[in-house]
Amino acid sequence: MKPKNALIASLTGTVIVALCCFTPILVILLGAVGLSAIVGYLDYVLLPALGILIVLTVLSYFRYRKSHRKNCCK
Repeated sequence: MKPKNALIASLTGTVIVALCCFTPILVILLGAVGLSAIVGYLDYVLLPALGILIVLTVLSYFRYRKSHRKNCCK
């Protein structure tokens, strides 16, 4: 995957997981569908996913910056 595409994908994933963590979007959606019993376990999934995606975003940014610097100075 190209560094720019990896950066965009990781940023998108981080924003989506952050929205689900810090706003009641997922709680309302699961309640509307009838799966509100799962709401108690969301913290066990979303918080580690947010941490992993933040690390992935930082790594993708450094890869993008490194490849952009190499292509820029030719």
